[in-house]
Amino acid sequence: MNKRRSPKARLAIAATGVVALGLTACSGNGGDTGDTEEDLLTTLQEEGTITVAIADERPYSWLEGDEPTGATIAMHEEIFGNLGIENVEVVQVDWNSLIPGLNAGRFDAISAGMSILPERCEQAAFSDPEIMYTTALMVPEGNPMGLTDLDSVAANPDVNLAVLAGGIEAGYAEDLGISNVQTVPDAQSGMDVVANGRADAFAMTAISLNWMADNNPDAGVETTQAFVQEIDGVEQIGAGGTVFRQEDTELLEAYNEELATIMESEEAYLDLVGEFGFTAENMPPADLTTEQLCAGDLG
Repeated sequence: MNKRRSPKARLAIAATGVVALGLTACSGNGGDTGDTEEDLLTTLQEEGTITVAIADERPYSWLEGDEPTGATIAMHEEIFGNLGIENVEVVQVDWNSLIPGLNAGRFDAISAGMSILPERCEQAAFSDPEIMYTTALMVPEGNPMGLTDLDSVAANPDVNLAVLAGGIEAGYAEDLGISNVQTVPDAQSGMDVVANGRADAFAMTAISLNWMADNNPDAGVETTQAFVQEIDGVEQIGAGGTVFRQEDTELLEAYNEELATIMESEEAYLDLVGEFGFTAENMPPADLTTEQLCAGDLG
């Protein structure tokens, strides 16, 4: 049982894919209604509710029964609560539907620890970095193909690699010339295709894969050591943030102000996310900025 659950975090709608994208915004002022970003923040404060989207990636955010939980949910309860928005309601959608649904006004923010990448920054606005992460592979128990990282996958054309559709690892695979790739809609599906022998490895963030392996001891899978992937000799720094529409600058700025108070203290940070397996290593360095990540300035 998650000790941080409270009545202010509750399920609005649990759906995936096209069904979720057919929903209307709970706040009623996203998308193309013509309302200003200042009106959005004010409206959310007046209503006391914000609707965020998740994609069931544990331990970032997921539904346990009908109740939202996870590291980003805990962080958002704290931050939005401090902004006078007491209720955090959740819409669950497929990963690829997160940014399109946000820009269509079907929710107010994305609570999924989404990586801050240049191509995503062209479509939406990211908060300051919140969570650092590394990559790992989920493989069958015993690691029969001896895989260690994506370079080892690229070196063996017989390896069938699974990646999250729209995930950063899909981009890594493309950059490394890995052609034997299948996409899955969510993390559970990734574990399932490895457990069922339909993929030789599933690439995703190390903390998510370790969480899944630890909580599914009978699945017949294990994870490799975490690694930082290199592309063309450049280490790919992994950092995620909360995602807003580009026009919602007032909401973004208010969010970042509250986030900064948490990031001033390792104790405050771990008090929110530590119970979900995050450690001080996941806390972004103070000199890492969203502007750098959006520019692809990783060298």
